[in-house]
Amino acid sequence: MSNTLFPIFLKTETARFLVVGGGNVGLEKVETLLRQNPKIHINLVAIEVLPQLRLIIDNHTNINLYEKPYEETDLNRADYVIAATNNRDVNRLIKQQANSRNILVNAADQPELCDFYLGSIVNKGDLKIAVSTNGKSPVLARRIREYLEQEIPDDVNVIIERLNEIRKHLKGNFAAKVKELNAITASFTKSIHEK
Repeated sequence: MSNTLFPIFLKTETARFLVVGGGNVGLEKVETLLRQNPKIHINLVAIEVLPQLRLIIDNHTNINLYEKPYEETDLNRADYVIAATNNRDVNRLIKQQANSRNILVNAADQPELCDFYLGSIVNKGDLKIAVSTNGKSPVLARRIREYLEQEIPDDVNVIIERLNEIRKHLKGNFAAKVKELNAITASFTKSIHEK
């Protein structure tokens, strides 16, 4: 199978995430979402909740906890769903019910139930890089993320801001602006290859 994933960067200010499951996987997914936007809106549905996850919930007013079994009506408050239960049948049911409402689903460690993956993400100021292995090796994606975090300078945001200012003042059509920016940034790839 070829890799047909299309990477996008989703604005999360108004997105509502439903996470079903309060165990280790639920904890990991909630932490992942919060790392990208500490104010992201999350509804968490779980029968049991790990103490570490409960502590996170207690410190985030943007997370609503519903201690109960999953029900289809939980989808009423969701734009995206993360099925993080340890029950494959429940995850499959969540997928079917969510997809019938045109809601996309991520099911942890079940690529066949995923409409999207939560990649391994590098954050350096305004630079964000997502790494995916098409759901086949999250460990490798994490290792690549760690490598990139180490190699990309922490002050990369200074470069981004300078380039943004240059971009604002460029004259000409789109092609001319791209050509100018390519010339300016050519030294970046040279310095990477020299390492």
